[in-house]
Amino acid sequence: MAQVKVHDNESIESAIRRFKRQVAREGIITDTKKHAFYLKPGERRRLKSQVARRRARKSLRKRNITHEE
Repeated sequence: MAQVKVHDNESIESAIRRFKRQVAREGIITDTKKHAFYLKPGERRRLKSQVARRRARKSLRKRNITHEE
């Protein structure tokens, strides 16, 4: 559970910024998105491999760009 205590002489904006950073670090948003709806085990595997292929393609593209320069 993310908690942020507002310090004396601290603006609300900076406290909200710290809260957002803490939520992102703890992975709360990604966890809620992951549990937003049920995926069958087969669908989950398919989606996981899709994401892995996409990530591999992206890293390959990055590697090709850096080698060309």
